[in-house]
Amino acid sequence: MADPIPLRGTSLHDGVAARLRTMVFERQLAPGQWIDEKALAEAWHVSRTPLREALKVLAAEGLVELVPLRGCRVIELSDDDADDLFPVMALLEGRCAHEAALKASAADIAELQRLHQELERHAAQHDVDGYYRANHVFHSRVQALAANRWLDRSTGDLRKFLRLLRGRQLNLPGRIDASINEHRVLIDAFVQRDAARAERAMHDHLMAQLQALKQLRAIEQRHGETDAG
Repeated sequence: MADPIPLRGTSLHDGVAARLRTMVFERQLAPGQWIDEKALAEAWHVSRTPLREALKVLAAEGLVELVPLRGCRVIELSDDDADDLFPVMALLEGRCAHEAALKASAADIAELQRLHQELERHAAQHDVDGYYRANHVFHSRVQALAANRWLDRSTGDLRKFLRLLRGRQLNLPGRIDASINEHRVLIDAFVQRDAARAERAMHDHLMAQLQALKQLRAIEQRHGETDAG
């Protein structure tokens, strides 16, 4: 169960929605899982009304699916969804990197370097979960530094769906080492204020994630066929 999130300063259903969103992103509510409204309402000491309103919010965001007469379940991205999503995110995040490289202050670049060092630390330990979390922070910070509200809106809306995959491709052998090398190219582009190179590096980094995901799928499929045989 997700840790309590303070409800003070927000409407009750917004607070409940934030808890549910966290549970989805942390896979405490797994893709495809049916949500037990009664259990959650009892655990959080709320009525079913704010919980149902919160679920409507998440349904509007595309994170859950309301099924008539059945209830509500967490969405599950298909392989086709991932194949379609990554190239779009590569374009958006590439543009974020381009604009961030142009607009970031010296202090902002220093912050990105600090965040990059966190990535280096987790990569050295081959800590998949820690690397995933640090990577999400780094990418989100680049998005913020782009300071383009239209780009921020589009990227933020789609980033939610990437988070449903929770860095699954990092489980591919050798992927963390490849990923940190891609990040080294990216951070150098930021330090050099090379916007075109930063855009290209970020785009290629996202597409490399997709290729790693495809390789992981192929391995899992082969193992499944071997087990079945």
